[in-house]
Amino acid sequence: QESANMLANNPVKTTASPGKVFRDVYSTLLLIFSTVLVMGVIFDENTKLATELHPAAAFFILWVGLIWLSMVEGGQAALVGLPPVDMELYEHSHPVSHKIMKVVNTGDNLDRYLMGRQFLVLALVFVENLAGHPEEEELWGLPDWLIKMMLGSGLALFFMTAMLGKISAQVNASRCMLDYCNNNFAYFTFQVSRAIEFSGLLHCCYLAQMFFAWAAGQPIETTEAPRTLVQNIFFWFRVLLSSAILAFSFAVTLTALFNGQTTMWDGVPEVVAVVLFFVFMAIVGMLEGMQIAFFAVARMTEEERSRSSWAKRTCDKLFEGDARNLPGFMVGRQMCVTMCFFIVARVTTIEMEDGDENIFGVSDGAQKLFETGLLGALITTIVASITWQLVASAFPMAFLSTPVTYVLMRFCLFLEWTGLCQGSWVVARVQRRFAGYKRDEVYIGTAEERAAGKVKKIGASGEEGDDYQVRPGHLYPSVPTVPVDFGHRMHTMEEIVELEQELKDHMADVQKRLDEIEKEKEVLMAKQEAAASAEKPADAGADEESPKDEIVQDA
Repeated sequence: QESANMLANNPVKTTASPGKVFRDVYSTLLLIFSTVLVMGVIFDENTKLATELHPAAAFFILWVGLIWLSMVEGGQAALVGLPPVDMELYEHSHPVSHKIMKVVNTGDNLDRYLMGRQFLVLALVFVENLAGHPEEEELWGLPDWLIKMMLGSGLALFFMTAMLGKISAQVNASRCMLDYCNNNFAYFTFQVSRAIEFSGLLHCCYLAQMFFAWAAGQPIETTEAPRTLVQNIFFWFRVLLSSAILAFSFAVTLTALFNGQTTMWDGVPEVVAVVLFFVFMAIVGMLEGMQIAFFAVARMTEEERSRSSWAKRTCDKLFEGDARNLPGFMVGRQMCVTMCFFIVARVTTIEMEDGDENIFGVSDGAQKLFETGLLGALITTIVASITWQLVASAFPMAFLSTPVTYVLMRFCLFLEWTGLCQGSWVVARVQRRFAGYKRDEVYIGTAEERAAGKVKKIGASGEEGDDYQVRPGHLYPSVPTVPVDFGHRMHTMEEIVELEQELKDHMADVQKRLDEIEKEKEVLMAKQEAAASAEKPADAGADEESPKDEIVQDA
């Protein structure tokens, strides 16, 4: 309270650096310009969905996809960050978040959720590509170089997706985990992700999980009871079904690539298209696995990290100072992964010309399903994302002991340094003010306070920070934050002032509520006193009349 009074009497004024203001402005203007271009090609009926359905339908699908993607991405950051926090701390203040976390903290449900949401992310990106990517590179007579750079390359749609649907959501969700998922939309998204995993589409990933855990010489840790005979039959049936679907998806996609029946850029030979398909899937896989490998090596000693020169060089750069490059890498990684997703979507989305025969002679309905791009999304989810994460969780040092990892890490840091997606923080601030999100410290204190016992905090096994360990065969953790026991969190003055204001606002809300309760008490007490005073004369009158009543009754 004394600290709050001191800050209130001596407010700290902060001014953003000119460089940050410049990046905020130009990136936000770039986002607005990209949005205008994408809306232009939609209402010019120059996208696949705008042509086949209606521009209004394409507009609606694109924005629903972006909003849903923001919940998927933000939900991941929130649900992966909350397991170490005792659920009793927010049971009453955030009932929906509590309901979700009760499921997440049971057995291996977190892994199942992460697996399902990975496919949901890819599916939404592929649908956005159908709704917003132009079929013809022309709009409003704008210069060809501008159209090719922003629309032909997919940059306009990339900026919209990265800033509106991904980074801004993760910025808010990583700071406001409780508020972000305390709504029915988050609960719906969570259940859809679980349903995708339950369907068995991705169950062939469990084969990879078992193999890499065996290769690492460590059993897969689980808190669930062994499967029964019926559960085993159902499980392995889905594994076989998923493997067959994956093999069929590869067959259809490669056939379309070799026949030139995809939305690949004109002039690119079929063989080159196939090579690009596998190259960009490998890049996505490296970037997906790197984040898990970084968390694993963060717990290793300097001597252990020094066994590989490339691993040491990568870790030294990433964790120098107070690990200040780790958040920058996560932002740049998200930019790079999103761009690769759109490239893979462009390479693998099937597009048939008039008169072409359906692939493998399937029905028209099945061919329409192929042309949605979902087969490419399934391949990318399993082969380019989940499998590589499982490899990184089993062999983190081997994963980092290559020059490719170092080059990709430096490239991601460069992308973040350019500030191209700096507008994400502007979008995040607007969203936070509109939705009324508050930092988690307002409700449950800081991690340091919970660790010190000022606020109760336990991990799944009762050990501090235990939930942030990387385990072979698991996708967790994959939240873009430093482990709780790795260095001290850096706060900028702007963040401190922002948190201070949120705490003051929360104190004002609490005081306002207390004043309202006090007024309610006064009203109730006044009513009770009035009722009590009214009862006394009535009782007295009743006593005086009682003899008369007896006489009347006797008569």
